[in-house]
Amino acid sequence: MAAAAAAAAAGPRPEAVRPRWVPPEHDPARAAAGLGDCEDVPVRPLCKPRGICSRAYFLVLMVFVHLYLGNVLALLLFVHYSNGDESSDPGPQRRAQGPGSAPTLAPLTRLEGIKVGHERKIRLVDDRDHLIRTLSLKPLLFEIPGFLSDEECRLIIHLAQMKGLQRSQILPTEEYEEAMGTMQISQLDLFQLLDQNHDGRLQLREVLAQTRLGNGRWMTPENIQEMYSAIKADPDGDGVLSLQEFSDMDLRDFHKYMRSHKAESSELVRNSHHTWLYQGEGAHHVMRAIRQRVLRLTQLSPEIVELSEPLQVVRYGEGGHYHAHVDSGPVYPETICSHTKLVANESVPFETSCRYMTVLFYLNNVTGGGETVFPVADNRTYDEMSLIQDDVDLRDTRRHCDKGNLRVKPRQGTAVFWYNYLPDGQGWVGDVDDYSLHGGCLVTRGTKWIANNWINVDPSRARQALFQQEMARLAREGGSDSQPEWALDRAYGDARVEL
Repeated sequence: MAAAAAAAAAGPRPEAVRPRWVPPEHDPARAAAGLGDCEDVPVRPLCKPRGICSRAYFLVLMVFVHLYLGNVLALLLFVHYSNGDESSDPGPQRRAQGPGSAPTLAPLTRLEGIKVGHERKIRLVDDRDHLIRTLSLKPLLFEIPGFLSDEECRLIIHLAQMKGLQRSQILPTEEYEEAMGTMQISQLDLFQLLDQNHDGRLQLREVLAQTRLGNGRWMTPENIQEMYSAIKADPDGDGVLSLQEFSDMDLRDFHKYMRSHKAESSELVRNSHHTWLYQGEGAHHVMRAIRQRVLRLTQLSPEIVELSEPLQVVRYGEGGHYHAHVDSGPVYPETICSHTKLVANESVPFETSCRYMTVLFYLNNVTGGGETVFPVADNRTYDEMSLIQDDVDLRDTRRHCDKGNLRVKPRQGTAVFWYNYLPDGQGWVGDVDDYSLHGGCLVTRGTKWIANNWINVDPSRARQALFQQEMARLAREGGSDSQPEWALDRAYGDARVEL
């Protein structure tokens, strides 16, 4: 062994026996070196001087290679049998997909904003182009003048009036009391939840940030101080509650106070009336045309657009408003999307609206007020607590709309649209875009009519695919269940109203 090592260390000699020549096309060493069939391999020793080609090293190396290959094979077998063994419980997500799982959906289309003020043309109808103007990048917000004709706007209003509008309500008193009654949380935990800066004191703005909804009432600093006084929660009257003062407060007195004070319409989170107009197969031809236009605008799949909510038509009378809000809620493990809940096969306590996009249409020119405000559009940063500074609450669209970063004036036929979610980096829905916070400013004169087309997408790609697959199956089989529950209104499918 020592002699062999010495010979190897001395390098090759002319009389040394060289490895048997192998034709180039079968020589893996040539292929590994990147040499062609017509190139000569340089003659080199099998090992470098005092190299690591000893038998011991070779054995150790082969042990590691075999262990590595064994682990890879074991992993592949585990994945194979995990996917194929239907006797085991696959969990909620895999149960939702089922044995004949829906195909993976294509990435969601998202228009580029480029820069604020950027304009481009798009063909939404056959006879002319429309102009798209970028209004902000945070949120990604666009404006399209002339999206609807004056005749289409009047028709939508007329159809809504024919159907009848109902008062828009955020949170009915009964539901509010029931929800508060089922809360299992101590006063200490509640205090710590409200105390966002963890200084052991509850400032008015901390309470306001968490009390947007009471019994449908919008809370202002004056409201909070009035309530403190009525239930004797703030003995020194400084508008700040210590932990001791909060612990001494009886929460039943708070609920009793809220029940005893019926909110006026001007004190509601939203003061408006609305209805829904069906846009699916068999709907009024104008409703169908608008949906097809939205399909071209969003460049999303027909399945996503057609299975989204119907058109919501809203009327704000003089004094009407809608305080700042976001159109879509985040989806946590405890929540599920309203539009896909029927196919989810999961039991969760809460549901939320999953609205990937909002397309808003102005149906008339408003005499006074009524702008759509985006309070924090294109802010450098977002901090919820910074929305309330001193006596200014940027979410309050009755008193502080003029302080918002961006306001869009209602013009008949104009559409604005924006994305309520950020991208997830993989072509699907990510987190809710906080900058999409928006509201309807106070209508000071006249009446304001708008319509909303929301495009629903489940942040779970698999669940959205399953929902679309199930809706397609129901449509093939026919019957009244072939459309989602909220899309069954075909009352005006054959109406032909000429204005």
